[in-house]
Amino acid sequence: KHGAGPVVPEKAVRFSFTIMSVSVLADETQEEVTIFTEPKPNSELSCKPLCLTFVDESDHETLTAILWPIVAERNAMKESRLILPIGGLPRSFRFHFRGTGYDEKMVREMEGLEASGSTYICTLCDSGRAEASQNMVLHSVTRNHDENLERYEIWRTNPF
Repeated sequence: KHGAGPVVPEKAVRFSFTIMSVSVLADETQEEVTIFTEPKPNSELSCKPLCLTFVDESDHETLTAILWPIVAERNAMKESRLILPIGGLPRSFRFHFRGTGYDEKMVREMEGLEASGSTYICTLCDSGRAEASQNMVLHSVTRNHDENLERYEIWRTNPF
């Protein structure tokens, strides 16, 4: 909807999730142990889409009708526990949702890529803030065309 082109009445809305980390709290200890952390949280490879649709972004009724069951399910998960047998003993897990319900594109425009949950400062390279601060001159696109096509194909076909 930016620029001199025609007004686009519809917007692609993707409601998705990423498992950012998995932590374990043993019965006898007070400290959590993180056993998994997503290295690329904003990657199409880690962001699992739940719903992809075209809607008019000003049509709140349609957005609500499409997304409400997913939001209700997420809210129910917040109050529940997942019990899985691990090593023959039942283990209890809780779900923590962070940074949900934001318009990611708006967050990126206002506060930069890192603000939307990514450790990277650019969508075309794998450079983080610390690395970029050490090298302010020489930057390059580290993903080639084939890698971008592969990511697009995964996103388009949605194998999840």
